[in-house]
Amino acid sequence: MKAQVLEALANIEAGEGVRVLLAVESGSRAWGFASPDSDYDVRFIYVHPRDWYLSVLESRDVIERMLPGDLDVSGWELRKSLRLFAKCNLALNEWLGSPVTYLEVPGFRRQLASLVPNYFNQVAATYHYLRMARTAFETHYRDGEIGIKKIFYVLRPLFACRWIARHGTQPPTEFGRLVAADGVTGEERQWVGWLLERKANAREAEPVQIEPSRAEALRAEIAQFEATASRLESPARRSFDDLDLLMRSWVQA
Repeated sequence: MKAQVLEALANIEAGEGVRVLLAVESGSRAWGFASPDSDYDVRFIYVHPRDWYLSVLESRDVIERMLPGDLDVSGWELRKSLRLFAKCNLALNEWLGSPVTYLEVPGFRRQLASLVPNYFNQVAATYHYLRMARTAFETHYRDGEIGIKKIFYVLRPLFACRWIARHGTQPPTEFGRLVAADGVTGEERQWVGWLLERKANAREAEPVQIEPSRAEALRAEIAQFEATASRLESPARRSFDDLDLLMRSWVQA
């Protein structure tokens, strides 16, 4: 699959006249709980030659390709990426922490990732993960069951909220690191391990039973974090000078 991804990225660079700075896997394959039928979700950041940025009109800043073999390839232009980064875009932050890298221009990810603490917003991050958890739970939990894939869309953001509450920093992209972190009980780790074993050999839509007491505990934790988030203070707005410098260093003639 890596060869297929690199071929797709090379075709994009040639066809669009851009340079890919970073391409990684996102979604369940990056998080560490892919199913046998999971898609490949490749996400990348790219940059145009300098003259593209000197136009009076702004052009399209997204490249998207749906390719054979369940390959979803989507990228954001560098300026768009940095504007979103400045607002603490959690998807982008997770790309930077992805354990599956397809292509990386030396130095780019390290430089951008080093700025994550400067722009991390624990209020925005907590609400982001809470929305994910609540939406997945309320939409897919029915009659004591939830799809084996969807339970991880509840647990992962909840564990991310626990990380933020304890550390005030960007949570790890990998689910395994969240499970291993402080605040997750041994009983929860055992249950998650059982879920992971089952998911590894199951269709994504296969249902799994959730005991009423556990379901109620999940509801209560979501409500608790929502109450906590409402009392958090957002960080002061900071200058974008370091992002401007980063952008200028990667835009070439």
